[in-house]
Amino acid sequence: MAPSFKNGNSLFDFVVRDGNGVKGLVDSGISKVPDQYIQPQQERIDNQNGISHELPPIDLSKLDGPNHDQVVEEIANAAEKLGFFQVVNHGVPVELLESLKDVAHKFFAQPPEKKAIYCKDVSPSPNVKYGTSFAPEKERALEWKDYISMTYTNDADALNHWPKECKEVALEFLNKSIKMVRKLVEILLGKLGVTVEDSRIDAFIGLKMVNMNFYPACPNPELTVGVGRHSDMGTLTVLLQDGIGGLYVKVEEDIDAGKKGEWIEISPIPGALVINVGDTLQILSNGRYKSAEHRVRTTSTQSRVSIPIFTIPKPTEKIGPLPQVVEIDGVARYREFVLQEYMNNFFGKAHEGKKSLDFAKLDSA
Repeated sequence: MAPSFKNGNSLFDFVVRDGNGVKGLVDSGISKVPDQYIQPQQERIDNQNGISHELPPIDLSKLDGPNHDQVVEEIANAAEKLGFFQVVNHGVPVELLESLKDVAHKFFAQPPEKKAIYCKDVSPSPNVKYGTSFAPEKERALEWKDYISMTYTNDADALNHWPKECKEVALEFLNKSIKMVRKLVEILLGKLGVTVEDSRIDAFIGLKMVNMNFYPACPNPELTVGVGRHSDMGTLTVLLQDGIGGLYVKVEEDIDAGKKGEWIEISPIPGALVINVGDTLQILSNGRYKSAEHRVRTTSTQSRVSIPIFTIPKPTEKIGPLPQVVEIDGVARYREFVLQEYMNNFFGKAHEGKKSLDFAKLDSA
């Protein structure tokens, strides 16, 4: 029999403070979504009207052949128009991607007390955090998601402190992906007409985080969201979807896949990775590349996992539009700031579309 939560505080304590998460709520036997998870009407995802779109994947192996320039154009065009694209032949073995999904399910299948040791205030490492929703203390409605977040400093620290259930596979995923990320950043900066030293490219992706997200099957998916509307904070995000789907992206300007303002679903492609532009790259490019507003729906049939890698400048880095781009554009659309300031603003609020970018916008832009 499902527990009776006499008030919102007791549910909040059970899910958030005690580390049971949404998974614990579902495992307790609930038959309907608690009020704390019911989204306002305008935030709910009507997947009946959503457009499911299989973005043709970009084949990165062709960068080494006669079609190099065409592939570069495809990458830049996707970053300018939608801020999302899928890639294949990316250098990350497909077997590793399958292992990642398996270990994610295994981690979240553990009893709550095994996961709760990584909760924010008790975790043995500041680089590992287990939690639920995005900013539960600040949200009008909670998100139907649990996660484990692992910040990378070096291989030895990861192997010592990341959860034993997933550390080797997550670390290999990160290490195999970074070469691709670096290449993509190099290509995108090159298309802006910018020459950047290698050390600066490394600085733009100096902080790396691997998250494993778990979206339990939901009794009333039409009332909830897995993740609310937001853009990512960093430079580029690499995302592994499972085969269930549920990732929606807002179209900022008319493209073949949809018209401005529409939400399209990024259908999973076996063996592909999803790449999306973050706020940092939008700012560096002076608005040329678009950080994509996106969200995630829930499903009543199966629990879903996704595994993103976030590449972000280190918190001490100064970020602003690249001078060469401002010279070409004739105007700077964003101010310069230290990234830690942006992080404090980003993580200090609930998800609200691309409002996070307002922090960096210049009034004259």
